[in-house]
Amino acid sequence: MLAFITWMADPVAFSIPFIDREVRWYGLAFAIGFSIGLYIMSRIWKKEKLNEEWLDKLFVYVFFGTIIGSRLGHCLFYDPVYYLANPLDMLKIWEGGLASHGGTAAIAIAIYFYSKKVTHKPMLWTLDRVVVPVGFVAAFIRFGNLMNHEIYGHETSVPWAFKFITNISAWERGLDPIFSAPSHPTQIYEALAYTLTGILCMWLYWKKEAYKFPGLIFGIFFVGIFLSRFFIEFFKNNQEDFEAGMILNMGQILSIPFVALGFWLMYRAYKNGVQDKG
Repeated sequence: MLAFITWMADPVAFSIPFIDREVRWYGLAFAIGFSIGLYIMSRIWKKEKLNEEWLDKLFVYVFFGTIIGSRLGHCLFYDPVYYLANPLDMLKIWEGGLASHGGTAAIAIAIYFYSKKVTHKPMLWTLDRVVVPVGFVAAFIRFGNLMNHEIYGHETSVPWAFKFITNISAWERGLDPIFSAPSHPTQIYEALAYTLTGILCMWLYWKKEAYKFPGLIFGIFFVGIFLSRFFIEFFKNNQEDFEAGMILNMGQILSIPFVALGFWLMYRAYKNGVQDKG
């Protein structure tokens, strides 16, 4: 059995001829994830015979909420001093740096305005449906992180450890790769946890009609995503220097309120019982 896996994946999926443009796995995974999410949402809309214009507008709200919130979350949670001094650099999404906690908060804000201006239904009505495919979208994004050789874990001797390229930009320019020590492939851990959460949300929606209990699917989604994130963070390297010496890193600190909110929503849904008769 191999003691580790030497990960040699190229972050570039393919190049577009004639215009000298590269399509990277991260962007491709993001696009595929969103496409799958949109397909699942379209099936939900058909099941409930909902207004199709609502779905078109929902995509716009969620898409821009995800991008803007994830970017602002990374800039303000992980390196606020630099980005507040260089605010225009916040726009450089192509340089990397997206935070799921910021994206989640921004989506919630976007859904608030969407619910108020478009559906005129309670936020939880929308959120219980929106989160059904989100676990799969998040899993695809972690696949993109894997292809980018980023956000991996501590050194380990487990047989599925990966050696990642640490000078990825230089390697793409033709230099010899420099490898990390065998490390936990935490991108895979998170992708698996998020996929399982997505499967659970799908089952709750399609088989149990849990959307009739406002907040239940949304609460279970929060617990599934952020509780798994909290524990996986113990295996991950810190993303920023300031996290060194902290008992809990920034990812874990930011996960706690989402987990607490998720449990509260589950309790609230159980206490209130069926509200949406379908």
